[in-house]
Amino acid sequence: MKITMAHGSGGKSSAQLMGDIFGKHFRNQVLDKMEDAAVLEVGGRIACSTDSFVVTPLVFKGGDIGKLCVCGTVNDLLMMGAVPKYLTCGFILEEGLDVELLDQVVESMAAQAKAAGVIIVAGDTKVVEGAGGMYINTTGIGEIPEGRDVSSANCSEGDVIICSGHLGDHHACILSHRMEIENNIKSDCAALNDIVEALYEAGINVRTMRDVTRGGLGTVINEIAESSGVQIELEEDAIPVNPEVKGFADILGLDPLYMGNEGKMIAVVPAEQAEAALAAVKSTEHGVNAAVIGQVKSGEGAYIRTRLGATRRFDVLYGEGLPRIC
Repeated sequence: MKITMAHGSGGKSSAQLMGDIFGKHFRNQVLDKMEDAAVLEVGGRIACSTDSFVVTPLVFKGGDIGKLCVCGTVNDLLMMGAVPKYLTCGFILEEGLDVELLDQVVESMAAQAKAAGVIIVAGDTKVVEGAGGMYINTTGIGEIPEGRDVSSANCSEGDVIICSGHLGDHHACILSHRMEIENNIKSDCAALNDIVEALYEAGINVRTMRDVTRGGLGTVINEIAESSGVQIELEEDAIPVNPEVKGFADILGLDPLYMGNEGKMIAVVPAEQAEAALAAVKSTEHGVNAAVIGQVKSGEGAYIRTRLGATRRFDVLYGEGLPRIC
């Protein structure tokens, strides 16, 4: 078998690669949970996550690779209930990269780190032959306050799923840039501190949080259902999608259920707290378009109730989710 682009899609091929290669050799009780960030005991509970960013183009409507790498890593920490504290960054720069562009990206990183309440404490730079590209790896550390217990394995029958806003914006933005299609679609790239803080300030017993990135909502829901040993049913009409993104997706034959995002999350909460949780999310800058999109049931697998009233099962993303969005 050879590595293909599908192995970086966040879908079925990625999961197989993680399990068959990395999982086989790196297996341990922390890594085996396959969460957004590892929860560690180091003088108290911390979350640790690392990610690499290879997006093209480097600058896009609503952000750039610098903003993206900070938001992506911060969000992974937040999804474990952590308060993000520190970041490291490693740059791989290709020969021929414009220094002014590099300066723009680093400035963007600094601004976003300040906004997200984290400081960049270490880094590394390497220069390689190439055609002026740039790749960034970031690692984040966050503290998990006492009493917070968030995991993809925590869902129970009756729980409700809340989505923080319109899906597919980032995917559609990047694809538009690469296809040179003119439209008003902007990336949703954002750090979601405000939503997570609002949920905890409202006293919500958050079971699970996941940011909806590569592989889209469809992949995330399947992963949660498997981890918790439950069935999750979504309501197609309830899933929020910007009309312009929906039109764009329809023209290209894309399904927003599998489109990537960089500023959206889902939260699974007890049914009796659903109304308060939704109000808390909608009160924030990045959650104004939030909606209840489904519920947890007994059984197994992921299902969606269509606009026609039928119910169908859906799986994780298969193949490559074009384009590379992070």
